[in-house]
Amino acid sequence: MSLRTWQSPWRVMLAVNAAVLVGVFLHKIALPPFVPYIHLLVDYHYGFTKRALIGAIVSLFTDKVPVWLVFALAGTMWLVTLGLFVKLFQKTFGFDDAHWPLFVFIAGSPFFLKNFMHTLGHFDIYGCALTIVLLLIPARSLVYVLIAALFSILLILIHHIFVLMYVPTIAAIVLLRFYLMQRVTPRNIVIGLVALAAVGILFLGAQFAGTVEVPYDEFIRHLQSRMADPSRTDLLAFGYIWYQPLSKEFADTWTRMPSNILGVPVFALLIWLHVPLWRYFARLIGALANDLHRRIVFAALIMISAGYLVMFVTVFDYSRWISNWAVCMFLMLHAVKTLPASKDVPLIPSDDRKTTILGWIVTLIPRVGIVRPF
Repeated sequence: MSLRTWQSPWRVMLAVNAAVLVGVFLHKIALPPFVPYIHLLVDYHYGFTKRALIGAIVSLFTDKVPVWLVFALAGTMWLVTLGLFVKLFQKTFGFDDAHWPLFVFIAGSPFFLKNFMHTLGHFDIYGCALTIVLLLIPARSLVYVLIAALFSILLILIHHIFVLMYVPTIAAIVLLRFYLMQRVTPRNIVIGLVALAAVGILFLGAQFAGTVEVPYDEFIRHLQSRMADPSRTDLLAFGYIWYQPLSKEFADTWTRMPSNILGVPVFALLIWLHVPLWRYFARLIGALANDLHRRIVFAALIMISAGYLVMFVTVFDYSRWISNWAVCMFLMLHAVKTLPASKDVPLIPSDDRKTTILGWIVTLIPRVGIVRPF
């Protein structure tokens, strides 16, 4: 390693982050606490069904689904997301020495790529990937609004919880990149409202009309018929979620709340460890040339956070929700950077001792988890 590299701890942090990622992957493969395999088995065999798009696509290519396909698909999606984010960061900021601290606090965050590695097989990463694509493509015409609506529809068909997880961020990005930067016309507004209505109606359909109607035993037999190894009935333990009403999800979450709420101070600490990043984000917002833009950005961040608060009291995968909330903030930072600014914004300092210590701590934390911290 060259002397220049050793003189830049941020470059060393990148190498350590890569090693941590490998460790998280090996641990995931060797000791998977939960394999979200059943989602690849559920399709549209019994008509429109929530959480079934990925399984329906898989069914087009194979009648028997092996367990390793969970990791193959999820691993491929992880690599795609990594590539998309690197391209986005290069487009928005570039990869000069001054931007390495910013890259470390985002790409090396335990909320982001490391936690997506830990949650391989869960569908959260699809929302992140499509949102990054939306940040990469031009936003010059109404086609952009229609693409965003299509992405939102796809995400809700993958899992209806995306209506709170990434669709608000997609809507905010469309607002910032298209409606604030292009001439607003009645036609643009009407098409945007129609797109929002279509997404909302689809969510209601998935939530209330996407429940499997056949008896539970028949549903499980169908899933077993698609398994490469039908004897692995332990992988079908979560089949009940296709029958569970919203009221039951609320009840389960609030039953677990007293113990799971103990993780909130840990989540708060993890968020605080990113304080140099949040300060930079605040400076970006404060430097916006248009006061209306600042108010709209604040409103968008509140809207996104409110969606996660609803998820927090509805479904108990708290570590996933906190992690994806942070990812949405990272992506919104990129969106805000594209708005006109009245002045240059100082970057995260690379030679500040406290910032460097926080960078190392963020680097060494391997991931956040799924339900409870770590």
